[in-house]
Amino acid sequence: MAESTRRGVPEATVGRLPGYLRALTSLAEQGHHSVSSEALAAETGVRSAQVRKDLSSLGSYGVRGVGYDVVRLSEQISAELGLSEDRPVVIVGMGNLGRALAAYDGLATRGFHIVALVDNAPDVLGQEIHGLVVQPLAALDPARTPVAVGVITTPADAAQEVADRLVALGVRSILTFAPTVLRVPEDVHVRAVDLATELQVLAFHEHQRALAGGGGLEVG
Repeated sequence: MAESTRRGVPEATVGRLPGYLRALTSLAEQGHHSVSSEALAAETGVRSAQVRKDLSSLGSYGVRGVGYDVVRLSEQISAELGLSEDRPVVIVGMGNLGRALAAYDGLATRGFHIVALVDNAPDVLGQEIHGLVVQPLAALDPARTPVAVGVITTPADAAQEVADRLVALGVRSILTFAPTVLRVPEDVHVRAVDLATELQVLAFHEHQRALAGGGGLEVG
């Protein structure tokens, strides 16, 4: 299994940490000072034994009868995820999805700062969107605008070219919504979000539920 940090936190655990942090933030806002693994499991949909195992990999252990300190655990998870640093983000592709992400205030509260919006469409270039002027990809200069994370929301046929350009600019973390596989160097980490694929997985589960209910498989 891939190891994500110098302490060797499993990648699967890293994938659950944002959910724990979201739940802890909500609990803190409600005035809770401590939380049990069972309560955190209920908030995140993860088994309590898995919660304890995940958190122990961070060096955090609850106190019997008390649980975990909400603020301290939030700080530990934030530090593990690197959220104490401000990470500059560029969004490439100013269609509906790109604009929606540019307007999402939740990125700033999680340590991400959008520093550039990019599109090559003539009718979009020069537009001001949420305080940033859309510029062409070729104009992106890391000396003037350092970028840590690239977000690709372009059509599939343009995504590879965009990824190549981002890699050439020194970007080593890419989040892509384009429905295609990106070819990048080994030291570049890509996270792909394919909404159609996720819906197809849900359709599978809906189909299996229907079959389990006695609908049977039609052949005709």
